[in-house]
Parts: sequence; structure tokens; C-alpha cells
Amino acid sequence: MRRLALIALIAAGPAAAGEDLALGAATFAGACATCHGAEAKGDGPMTQVLSVDVPDLTAISARNDGTFPWLRVVHIVDGRTGLRGHGGAMPVFGATFAGDAAVADARDGTPVIASARILAVVDYLASIQQEP
Repeated sequence: MRRLALIALIAAGPAAAGEDLALGAATFAGACATCHGAEAKGDGPMTQVLSVDVPDLTAISARNDGTFPWLRVVHIVDGRTGLRGHGGAMPVFGATFAGDAAVADARDGTPVIASARILAVVDYLASIQQEP
């Protein structure tokens, strides 16, 4: 049964995550802005009670030699990396957004299956990067 679901996802073609930045922006506002801030600068209202600095997400490319590490960011948001923040795991949304699986190609062509909302958030973050 899983194999059929995977075949169906792949047959449907790449997710439209890159085409739906509005979904990414809305998902970011609802799930990420409390910590990362409305403008993704790392200045959300929760930063006052967190024990670690919240990164400026508009500077991801600048911190990575001018390249946006799309696949690594997907893995951070959906929880595959084990990133730790504020004394425990960063809230991850892989399970929260279960049920809306989509397929997209990473920048290197690797197929990625993740929540459509996670892919949309990552594409949104890629779209708001500051010039390095």
C-alpha cells in the first residue's frame, strides 16, 4: 500500500510549493513567526523567554556562502536533522502537517517527500533571502 502511495505521489509530478509562496507565507505566519518574527528576522515575541538566540532566517543564504541550502532547511523544519533549540528540540512540523504529503525536487534533483506546507515554507524562506 505504501508503495502505491509513493508511486501516486511521484506520478503526480513535483509539488507546486514553489508556485504557492502565499501558502508558505501564511504557514510561516501561523507556525514560525512567534519565534522567528513576522519578517523572519529572529525577533518574534517568544525570543524573550527562549534560552538560545533565534536565527535571522532572511540571512540563511548569507551564512552559507550565498547559497540557500534548500534540502537542509527542509530537513530542519520537518525534524529530520535533530536540530536542538531553546534547551530541547526545535518545534518541528513534520508530524503536525502530516496528511498533505507532496513531492518536490531538491536543487540537486533529489526527490523529496514532505508536507506540502513545509515545502511551501522553505520556498517562501528562499524567496525572502537578503543579498549576501
